[in-house]
Amino acid sequence: MGEWYLFKDLLKPESERFGSPVQKVLDPEEADFFYVPFFSSLSLIVNPARPASGSDKPLYSDEENQVALIEWLEEQVYWKRNNGRDHVIMASDPNAFYKVIDKVKYSVLLVCDFGRLKEDQGSLVKDVIVPYTHRINTYRAISVLILHGQSGGKIRDLLFQLLENEEDVIIKHGTQSREGRRAASHGMHTSKFCLNPAGDTPSACRLFDSIVSLCVPVIVSDSIELPFEDVIDYRKIAIFLESNAALKPEFLVSMLRGITTERILEYQKELNEVKCYFQYGVPNGTVNEIWRQVAQKLPFIKLSINRDRRLVKRDLNARDCSCLCSNQTGIITSL
Repeated sequence: MGEWYLFKDLLKPESERFGSPVQKVLDPEEADFFYVPFFSSLSLIVNPARPASGSDKPLYSDEENQVALIEWLEEQVYWKRNNGRDHVIMASDPNAFYKVIDKVKYSVLLVCDFGRLKEDQGSLVKDVIVPYTHRINTYRAISVLILHGQSGGKIRDLLFQLLENEEDVIIKHGTQSREGRRAASHGMHTSKFCLNPAGDTPSACRLFDSIVSLCVPVIVSDSIELPFEDVIDYRKIAIFLESNAALKPEFLVSMLRGITTERILEYQKELNEVKCYFQYGVPNGTVNEIWRQVAQKLPFIKLSINRDRRLVKRDLNARDCSCLCSNQTGIITSL
């Protein structure tokens, strides 16, 4: 999980953090940002859906830990100083912090997409889009189209129905088991194109699996946000289709069959050039790029903090904006 790689990076001596755009400090007065090392995705995943039959062991509650974290943060002088605006929080799982997201919405959130966030909770202005950690080893793609993933999501299910009987189309339903990952790896490593439809959220880990497999992503997701778009031109590594067009009978496969071998090799060459941005475990890879993206938020965070101190406090019943994008006025709460 990305949260582990970031935490592990911060535990290293500075001499081992090769090429990092951020530097650790011991004096909080010197800090521009405060990283909150809460493993939100892991906490969510290990939370049991129901108690085991006959088990006397106490249940782990993700909700209780979310609340406990907020209670602890709100007691910290540096959180209270700027209402958490200069704090960085990893929330890559779509449901991470679902119970307390309003309490951390002013912070710099590291998220994979905005699928579960409201407009006043997430923003490209203050937050950073990060990639899911891939579960498939890097390899070179060579042959066919594959649809990978569990069922779920309207577009994904409709595409399954549309493509299941098409010649040259291989459909694999992935699972989190070792055998499931092995099957997905084989499929992506032997495919020219990997279909990436929207599921219950706009993005999913299969997109980043396909990138490191050098399998050209075919993205069918109208609301997707992508990591590191200031340095990556995704048109060079992926094919984008609107949902309505992709769902037309015979359109998708016909379009892909029309792409020449030379063009596919161009896509794969570009994929090979940028795949390091999606590899958390390699030196100067995803972790350093995330820190670079966070560092770029600093001018806006300082702007937000200074404006927030200056502006008249708004009516708490009025709609708020996490990016503080307008000079709103309201009820004076303090002088």
